[in-house]
Amino acid sequence: MAVSNTSKIEFEIGLDENKIPETIHWSATDGAITKDESKATLISVWDAKQKESLYLPLWTKKMPVDEMKIFFHQTLVQMADTFERATNDEKMSATMRDFCEYFAEKLELEDKNK
Repeated sequence: MAVSNTSKIEFEIGLDENKIPETIHWSATDGAITKDESKATLISVWDAKQKESLYLPLWTKKMPVDEMKIFFHQTLVQMADTFERATNDEKMSATMRDFCEYFAEKLELEDKNK
């Protein structure tokens, strides 16, 4: 089956001499995003042949720890939402959201995200 439309998402990672990310820029043709700056990204891809996920976490030297905690919390919440849309498993999605609340509570993030 031929694909009639395509969409492109690109990441450009600026590295220091030790190959540590100093800059992250990303572009998405569908979102009209061109080289927007980011301090962190989590990329997860499903390898259908190996039946495993491939994971690439990147963050720059400029990413503060407090922002990293918020980033992880928001990512976990989004994963719960995505899991529910993909599987229609409301019970497990609710369990995941319960963990997200626990995570935010333990890191004292709740006031920062409101």
